Amino acid sequence: MDVHISLDGRRDLSGQIYRQLRAAIRDGRLRPDDALPPTRELARRLDVARNTVSVAYDRLMGEGYLTGRVGSGTFVSEAGTPAHAVTQGSALRPRPVWDSIAPWPSQDTAPVTYDFRVGVPDTGLFPHATWRRMLGSEQHGYGNPVGHKGLRAAIARHIGVSRAVRTGPGDIVITSGIQQALDLICRVMLEPGDRVAVEDPGYPPAHLLFRSLGADVVRVPVDDEGLCVDALPPNARIVYVTPSHQFPLGVPMSLRRRTALLDWARRHEALVIEDDYDTEFRFGGRPIEPLQNLDSSGHVVYVGSFSKTMLPSLRIGFLVAPAPLRQALRAAKYVSDWASPMGTQAALARFIDEGLLARHIRRMRREYQARHELLTTNLPSWLTLVPCAAGLHVTALAKDDPAPAVTRMRAAGVAIMTLAECSRSESAAPGLVFGYGAITSTGIAKGLELVR
Repeated sequence: MDVHISLDGRRDLSGQIYRQLRAAIRDGRLRPDDALPPTRELARRLDVARNTVSVAYDRLMGEGYLTGRVGSGTFVSEAGTPAHAVTQGSALRPRPVWDSIAPWPSQDTAPVTYDFRVGVPDTGLFPHATWRRMLGSEQHGYGNPVGHKGLRAAIARHIGVSRAVRTGPGDIVITSGIQQALDLICRVMLEPGDRVAVEDPGYPPAHLLFRSLGADVVRVPVDDEGLCVDALPPNARIVYVTPSHQFPLGVPMSLRRRTALLDWARRHEALVIEDDYDTEFRFGGRPIEPLQNLDSSGHVVYVGSFSKTMLPSLRIGFLVAPAPLRQALRAAKYVSDWASPMGTQAALARFIDEGLLARHIRRMRREYQARHELLTTNLPSWLTLVPCAAGLHVTALAKDDPAPAVTRMRAAGVAIMTLAECSRSESAAPGLVFGYGAITSTGIAKGLELVR
């Protein structure tokens, strides 16, 4: 292993080598059983006598940090390594907002047998062999910050046909998932203290992102028609909505509300972010026309990703920019991370163009519909289903606080989310949110027996 050692001057060279190696071992940069360079090789690299390095090694061996193995070399000793890295105190502190922001959902260490987590697709049914073959033509270099030209064209065709989104390749910016798309939009639109309106209950990671950027986040109630437009604060700069499949309730926004929201955005010169995160999987009812299609004044940014349709680890998303924001969003992508991985983008373009994505979605739609029907027709009597005909999760309302039951379920290996985890309101309706993307039909049946 190459070890970085920096020598200052020509005095106490052996001591300098000793102290730097000891520090690397104590803070965990060198781990147990890591091999150190032979004394002759390290001496040549540092331009010192071999004996200078040998003295440092011998001293570390004497203190138990290193061990020698005949015929093999010198290695870091298990006994001489602390259990964890030692960090020094500092006066540095993050902004206060970060004291209240943690990853969502909370990382539960309990083993999971029945996985009702939300937003997780079935990766076992993905055509991995085909995808690996697509990735064979790796592209090098940074590429265009706004994204691979072929992928932007493929996405424009795909969402134009499947979702009636009016767009072309020039409107699209490729992002690292929806979350980066939201980040870029906020960079372009918000000043610290600007107001952002979000659904309540709603999608926590988006809310946390807005707060982390210094926005004043206002929660707006949702009913069986979607966002209550009449409750929007008049000075909101951005309104974030999930109109096709409201997260987490699952209700679609009615045409009356969609028209009202667009009219409100036009009158207040606000931007609407339309997060269309999983409506490729629709099992009944008429398709919901996206806000972007209804918008005639350029007040909607449409965002989507391939995390639910393909693989969560893919981390490829996109936004469809209205003309006034197009150049600024391109620049924001450039300064944010330069560009998303070009090889993955090229593979995804082929995957879409060859009809493989559409084929995979059709196959998964049938599978998820079967799971949806199994879940919704077998809920226990203490839960009332919120009607929903799309996506990878359903919500059920409870008569009483489900927290005690959830504690028992999680202890029994059931991974599930409560409706309260998606709301900051003290009057939030009690309920549970069931994801069915990562659990088989057999698992659903057995898991529901523990939802008591």
